[in-house]
Amino acid sequence: MAECNVCFRHCHIDEGKYGFCKVRTCRDGSIVPDNYGKVTSIALDPIEKKPLNRFFPGSMIVSVGSYGCNLRCPFCQNYGISWAEEVEKWPEKAKYISPEELCRIAVAEKPYGNIGVAFTYNEPLISYEYVLDTAKLLREHDLKTVLVTNGMADASAVGDLFGYVDAMNIDLKGFTDHYYEDLLKGNRRMVMDFIKEAVKHCHVEVTTLIIPGENDTDDEIFELSRWIGELTDDSGNPIGENIPLHLSRFFPKFHMTDRDATDVANVYHLKTVAEKNLKYVYTGNC
Repeated sequence: MAECNVCFRHCHIDEGKYGFCKVRTCRDGSIVPDNYGKVTSIALDPIEKKPLNRFFPGSMIVSVGSYGCNLRCPFCQNYGISWAEEVEKWPEKAKYISPEELCRIAVAEKPYGNIGVAFTYNEPLISYEYVLDTAKLLREHDLKTVLVTNGMADASAVGDLFGYVDAMNIDLKGFTDHYYEDLLKGNRRMVMDFIKEAVKHCHVEVTTLIIPGENDTDDEIFELSRWIGELTDDSGNPIGENIPLHLSRFFPKFHMTDRDATDVANVYHLKTVAEKNLKYVYTGNC
């Protein structure tokens, strides 16, 4: 048995078994990501699709996903690779792509506007070792590393990444402990601490999916955006008001089909609420 230190759960994992994320496993007494280099999805996407609106706008980026996640969002859009019974089939089905090969793919896509690799689709931090090994190679070719993440990781456990990741879009899915703990099976404070550290090292944009009846009030979005607006850099200088926030519209999916899609008018209204604290607020899926 060994203890995983990536997220707040600190799973104690028996030899050959898996933690909550269904990825991190105990092998010869050490915790390793069983999905290292195992790719389920790869595409050349516009950078705005991550979404990153203020990081090399107009460029393309090779986007790569594996499988597994350390949250259990009932509205997950990628549940087939992120959680549920579907994940169990991927260890054998996923294609292995080494960091060296992924770097070669990224270099080959440069003529098509590619600026690097985005680790996305599932949660990349549960296999941060693969991200780190690839990012080191990408830097040698003047290519960028991007993470699209739920941010639910101990910043000290994955701290080596901060020296190599150029940009992140981080989900701040709501601003109450009830929402994170009861609905998502996560930890809001850990996500906030991760964001607070990430903004000191790289370009960060934040995404909040607006779900009717859960996190769609003026008060919650005002408090969430105010917290972002108060973030500081490594020297304590205020930078928060310049951090972009994406407010995205929810559509019924997976285990959350008991409500309608978010009213478009409310998404735009909440944009005006967040703009009281932030300069750059974008709407998505509208």
